[in-house]
Amino acid sequence: MSFELDTTPPGPEALAVAEKELRETENNIKEGLAALKKYIEDDETLYFRTDDFFLLIFLRPCKFYAKSAYELMKRTAEFKDKNAALLSNLMPNDEKVAILEHNVVNVIKGRDHKNRRILVVSCGKSWDPSAVSADQIFRVLYLVHQLAIWEPLTQIYGTVVIMDFDGLSMKQVMGMTPSFCMKLLTFIQEAMPLRLKEVHFVKQPFLFNMVWQMFKPFVKDKLKKRMFFHGNKMSSLHAYIPVSHIPKNYGGNLPEIDYTSANWYPILLQHEDKVKEWNSYGYRKSE
Repeated sequence: MSFELDTTPPGPEALAVAEKELRETENNIKEGLAALKKYIEDDETLYFRTDDFFLLIFLRPCKFYAKSAYELMKRTAEFKDKNAALLSNLMPNDEKVAILEHNVVNVIKGRDHKNRRILVVSCGKSWDPSAVSADQIFRVLYLVHQLAIWEPLTQIYGTVVIMDFDGLSMKQVMGMTPSFCMKLLTFIQEAMPLRLKEVHFVKQPFLFNMVWQMFKPFVKDKLKKRMFFHGNKMSSLHAYIPVSHIPKNYGGNLPEIDYTSANWYPILLQHEDKVKEWNSYGYRKSE
């Protein structure tokens, strides 16, 4: 299991899951692609690629309902527009220090028992808000999602997030602003073309309640049902991700995580063309 973008085309097993969970049948694919292409071509305000491979990024999380995929594209464009100060022309090099020297966002190598990608966000003692702001964390997450969307298996199986609050103190609590919470949750719930299957909160101390009060108002029911709070009880987490697919850090049988976001940085650089391309999509710029 190396550090790489997994562009493996879906095999029979993945396609069976896609058919069952995403309505991905030959007919739905054909109709969904044609209808979505027409929506985009008829909309003079939007600029997106319209080839089949690209449109699947939006059709899969919307279960091949073209209108829903089109609405997701519009929300993606709107989010980029509203947050242009943070996201406009964002490239991996812009957050080089945060990625190389501060391991706040990490991706576990390989996939879990359901073939999902696992993202770990360390919001406790390992995060120094005076060195990496909450907005920078968001920018790193945004860069990571820009690569994940190109993985066909991730489009189908989705992603899982582990929010690790080990050693959380007032320093980190003060670093999380309500505007950051709103931005992050708006992105996840409205403008992210990925299937977020579960969010696991682990090792959170009592102080976490202050953080949760900031997040809570922006969490919609669909996401709330996918959020699970485990504290230090790792057996509770293992009910969702078995020990065979989780590192020792979280009570699993896999080796302790001995790599950081720095190990993933070369992959971001290797696929800068994809990041640059994604940056060009959204609302058309007025002349």
